[in-house]
Parts: sequence; structure tokens; C-alpha cells
Amino acid sequence: MKNKQPTASTRLPRHRLERCAQSPEGKGVAVPMVRGEHSFLRPGQAPTHQHHHPMALIATPPYITARAPATTAGPATSSSRSCPLRAPRRSAAASSRVPRAMADAAASPATGGSAPPSLLVFSGGTAFNGVVEELKKVTTRVAHVLPVSDDGGSTAEIVRVLGGPAVGDIRSRCLRLSDESTSEALSVRRLLGHRLPLDPSEAKLEWYQIVEGEHSLWDGVSRPYRETIRAFLVYFHNEILRRPVETFCFTNGSIGNFFFAGARIFFQSLDAAIFLFSRVSQIPAESLVLPVISTNDRLTLGCELWDGTIIRGQNEISHPSNGRREVVNKDCESCNALPSSIKRVFYMSSEGRNLLHEVFPEANRTVLEQLSKVDCIVYAMGSLFTSICPSLVLRGIGETVASRSVPKVLLLNGSHDRESIGLHASGFVTAITDSLNRTYGDPDKSLKNHPKDYVNAILVPEGGQIPLDVEILASKGIFHVITVQSVRDAKVGVIFDPQSLIQALTGLILEHMGAGLFEPDRLTENVKSVC
Repeated sequence: MKNKQPTASTRLPRHRLERCAQSPEGKGVAVPMVRGEHSFLRPGQAPTHQHHHPMALIATPPYITARAPATTAGPATSSSRSCPLRAPRRSAAASSRVPRAMADAAASPATGGSAPPSLLVFSGGTAFNGVVEELKKVTTRVAHVLPVSDDGGSTAEIVRVLGGPAVGDIRSRCLRLSDESTSEALSVRRLLGHRLPLDPSEAKLEWYQIVEGEHSLWDGVSRPYRETIRAFLVYFHNEILRRPVETFCFTNGSIGNFFFAGARIFFQSLDAAIFLFSRVSQIPAESLVLPVISTNDRLTLGCELWDGTIIRGQNEISHPSNGRREVVNKDCESCNALPSSIKRVFYMSSEGRNLLHEVFPEANRTVLEQLSKVDCIVYAMGSLFTSICPSLVLRGIGETVASRSVPKVLLLNGSHDRESIGLHASGFVTAITDSLNRTYGDPDKSLKNHPKDYVNAILVPEGGQIPLDVEILASKGIFHVITVQSVRDAKVGVIFDPQSLIQALTGLILEHMGAGLFEPDRLTENVKSVC
């Protein structure tokens, strides 16, 4: 007899989920737990002996508790020797990869001799991922700030059925930062980075195999990790089944997104979900992945064009899909041009359609704290108005950035997309300045800072399509314009060569720190000053 393929209305037999006991020290984090070694989808099997879940041994992240010191960059871990999810320590081999100049600067009196420089990066979930690995060789003291307003891809399906903020960009960055030093770490990364097939029936069938624990993706994942990850996948599936009115589509779904959504709903906290994902994927404790808005609610991005048109939703702004479920393509040639150029982006209520429905969410306090103490602020390459600007328009961001005397570096795109067609380099600076100043919003909440208060250096990929108007940039007070060696990507065209980009960024930081490594006669063949 052939196995019956599960349908949208199929309900799983009631599985055993419970919240585990706290650790003996009372510092455990409660998580859903699947009891027994066998498939929870198969009734009639006796559960195995009880045991504490490994996540109970991990301390609550310091940025979730009010008593945590402000200087703590990452979560603490229990001293228990049996905890398999302890934050990884930097090995001697990893430390040896740090460039000598950066190591010397970190040890110099000017920097306090304690640690390599710290950065805060405003970015989306895709473009900057390509240089994360190279950046980790220089420093892991990086706060990655990402928007939570994406409403495309599998993220859109999760938000549609379960609500809450979009987690796709955060999941993408967490995976890029995850540990790759062991075979098990690679197995966990492969599992959480997996996407289901595009065919709906095949996608659902594979999802059931994964959530049952029978898929080959579980190979190489030890029992503690398996139980932790699978428990939240089960919880996610259970939440879907509790909403019988909505039919969830698994097409091209991200297993990492499903795990993330399950954790967020269980803890009722986006910060707690990020902490759990960070520990499971063994992200260095000093690396932070921060939502620019810490919320458990759905956020909708709005856009006002210069002709007065209002567009609702990030997906509709950058790459409208006309309701089709398909792989995202942000190439400006893959969709129709906007009727007018973009004036500003803003947040609106989930059901809003015009400027009367604009809302003003608060910026994540941890983002503001990190902004106030990092050694460098970076506006990464990516979709200007839907990946970078949503993090800049929040109250407190512009005030804090303008108050800092550190390198504030714009990484210019190598090509235009739908949002930036027609813009020169100075246009990117103007968009960032207007967003941080909140120029076109409420006049009582706007700032009057100059472009040089927000951007004091620009790194440009060699051979890029964005016109470089250095005279106008100079008139805005921006005199550091540096061309960096590039490579050509088959999908997006000209992009930064990762090693050369990090080298140039390191040079700017060291120059500010007094190391003098960015003097013209010390530039390498991969980096050259333009202005």
C-alpha cells in the first residue's frame, strides 16, 4: 500500500511538548522539549527516560535582562563541563589570521591594548554577507544591525500566517557568522541553511521528513543539538496547525526561518530567539546580530515617491512579485521601474495605506548603546531604501551617529537596482543624510545635521556603475573617497573584492586610531585614494 502524502489539512498526532526544568543553578532557559528518541509523529511508542535539555544549561543573554552590564557584548555561559552549546573560544590558529597591523593597533596604548576595534554595520540580509567571513579574520567585535520589515519570500508566509516581525535577514546573517570549525558545526549550518523545494507537494513532503527527524540533513548532528533544534521546529509546526483557517505554503521555505519563528513565538521575544539561534549556531559571543527594532509585532515599511505615490511593503518597493511565490531577484531589469524616484521610507500600521497611518517605533536600545561606543560605523552595500534606510529613520539613530567622532563609512554599491536608478554617489549620501535627519517626516522630530556628520568616507568598487561625483561629495565635506579592487559576480555584476574591502576598512579605522596606515604612500595595489 502506498504511503498517503500529507495534505494541508493533515493534523499530526498529539506530540509531547513540555518546558524543561531549570538547571540546578536556577539559570536555565525554558524550551519546548520532544520526549523520546523516536518520531513524535508515530503514536504508541513509550517515551524514554527523562533528562534535562542541554539549552537549560545556557544562561539568559545579558541584553535581555535589565541587570546586565552595558559593556557586555555577548551572552554568558554556564561553567558546566557537560554543556555542548558553549560559546566557541578563539583558537590560536584563528588569532594568527588577524592582520599584524590590526593586532599591533589593538595592543597599542592608544587603543587601551585590550581588543581589536569594534564596528557597527547597518545592512540588509544579503549583500554584506559576502564579506562577513573576511571581516571575522580581523575582528569579531561587530554589531550587525538589520531591519525586520522584509515581507518577501518564505518570511512573508510566516508573517502572513503567524504574524510577528520578519526574521529572514537576521537568520541569514546568523548563518554567515556561525561556526565552521567542526564537522558537526557544518552539519548544523547545513540544516539551518536548507531551503525546501519550489514544488509545493515536494516541499511539504520534505518538511515532514525533517520535522520527523528522518531526513538526511540530520546526519552529523548530535543528539543534544538534534533535540534542541527539532523541538522548536515541532513547536513551529504546532503553531501552524493551530490556525486551521490559514493554509501554510512550504514552498522554498527556510528551515532556519522556521526554527527562528518557533523560538520567537515560544519565548515571545525576538531577542531571546536571536540568542538561542546564536548559541545553537555557535556565533562568537562578541558578535551581535541586532534587530533595529526589538519587537514581537509585525512591521510594515512604507515608501513615498517624489510624485506623491505611496507604496506599501518592502517587497512592493524593491522587487514586486505580483503575488507569485518565487525566488527573489532584485536585478533592476527583472521588474518594472518605479513611476518616480524615492523620496523617503517610513513605517506604517499593518493595515495602513497612506501617510495618515505612519507610525514611529522605537529603536532597539542595544543598537543605540553599541552606536555610542564602537570604533567605526558602516553603511553597507545593498538595497539603499529597503535594507539600509529602514534602520536610519528611527529616532535616536541620527542623534547618536552625529555625536560620534569615528570613521563613518559608506560602502557604495557596484550597480543600480530598482530603488537607486539614476543616483550618483552623492545621491546615496543625500538619501542617508535625509533618513538620519528624518527630513521629510514630522518637522518637530527632524534634525539639521550636515552630510559630513553622518558620512566621512566612501569606499567604491573599481569599475562600478554608480557615477562618482567627487566634486559634489567634497562640497558636502566628504574628502575620503577610496577605490577598492572589485570582482565580477555572475548574478549582480561588480562587487567588492572581500579581502581588499576589509583591508581598506581596516586602514580607515587604524588611521583614526593613530596608527597612520592610511597615508597615501602606504596604500596597497588593491586600494587607492580618489579624493
